[in-house]
Amino acid sequence: MQIRLTYGKEGLEIGLPDDLRARVLEPEYIEGLPDQAGALRAALRQPIGCPPLNSLIGPEDTIGIVFSDVTRPAPNRLLISAILDELGPLSRDRIMLFNATGTHRSNTVSELKEMLGEEIAANYKIIQNDANNRDSHVPAGATAAGNEIFLHREYLDCTVKILTGFIEPHFFAGFSGGGKACMPGLASLDTICRNHSVKNLDSPLATWGVTEGNPVWEDVRQAVSLAPPAFLVNVALNRNKQITGVFAGDYKKAHETGCAFVRERAMVPVSQPFDIVISSNSGYPLDLNLYQAVKGMSAAANIVKPGGSIIVAADCWDGIPDHGEFARLLHQARDIGSLLETLRAPGFHVQDMWEAQLLALVCSKAEVYFYSRNLTDDQISRAHLKPCRSIDSTVKKLVAKIGPGASVCVLPEGPQTIPFVAG
Repeated sequence: MQIRLTYGKEGLEIGLPDDLRARVLEPEYIEGLPDQAGALRAALRQPIGCPPLNSLIGPEDTIGIVFSDVTRPAPNRLLISAILDELGPLSRDRIMLFNATGTHRSNTVSELKEMLGEEIAANYKIIQNDANNRDSHVPAGATAAGNEIFLHREYLDCTVKILTGFIEPHFFAGFSGGGKACMPGLASLDTICRNHSVKNLDSPLATWGVTEGNPVWEDVRQAVSLAPPAFLVNVALNRNKQITGVFAGDYKKAHETGCAFVRERAMVPVSQPFDIVISSNSGYPLDLNLYQAVKGMSAAANIVKPGGSIIVAADCWDGIPDHGEFARLLHQARDIGSLLETLRAPGFHVQDMWEAQLLALVCSKAEVYFYSRNLTDDQISRAHLKPCRSIDSTVKKLVAKIGPGASVCVLPEGPQTIPFVAG
């Protein structure tokens, strides 16, 4: 049985014994829209729950357009171009583009050119969020949970705010897109840490496909309402990163419509958990590092038996990575138990602790094997994972250990699928 996993830019073929009868779970495949630029243009002129975009711009307005960073496959070039065309012949000094990096690293000049196109990258002011630069963030208010919201100063100064992005299942916010472009995308580190707190992530509602009652998402929703955007443009994508749906207009209503569209096609029920679950991390650019690959682990953890095995394949061309605190948190921990103990200590407050917490929770449920051509065995082991140099061989060994009747599931598109045990 040959199965192709999304891995890097080229994919990864794995071969499983035919007698395993492995179950393969994928989101419903939808062809890309035949005229993607035309679909965007139509959505901007007939939006959900608000007037057309060009009618929202006054003669004195300054416009801030927020776009996703290099870790997301959002079609930024198409999105930004469509918006700029719709805005008409405005002076370029009235328009600023904001890269919603959150706590991620700044993107390089070449990355920005690839994401936006050379013409846009060269002719518009681009501001990248630096969560650690407190001077660039100012208070916008507080949420009901007591999170003081500090957002990028220049974004708040814009009189018309436009959020862009794409909607996919998210492992602790429910779904991506929507207000996440603003917070955490343009927020300070302290604000993000309070939103991504141990308490919030320990909630059973902070999980795939859940927004209502999810403490992470509810905090995001309230944070964005403190500086409400005038317009939202989100899209859904298929495995080929083609646009399958456009959701534009009122930032709440358009995002809710997009989430319903994605939920219907991505959520896949199973009758019982599996002994072994194989997952990708959705390929380039989502599998750029181990930090991002925790999403693929989390998707698999939804349907693995307690004490079972997860195998994740991710390219990791960006390493663990070296930036941020994720690697340090993993390396300093003796084992998964001590890592969770450190993270849950009262007052502990460190960047990337949320990703370490989610990795630890997955590893507490199952053993996790990790395949990457760009990470060494030592790097994988120091992250408290088991190195895997051949998925085929690892599966054979695990099946031999479990015995006849071992159940296996494969998620070729990783966290683009939300598998869950029905009932």
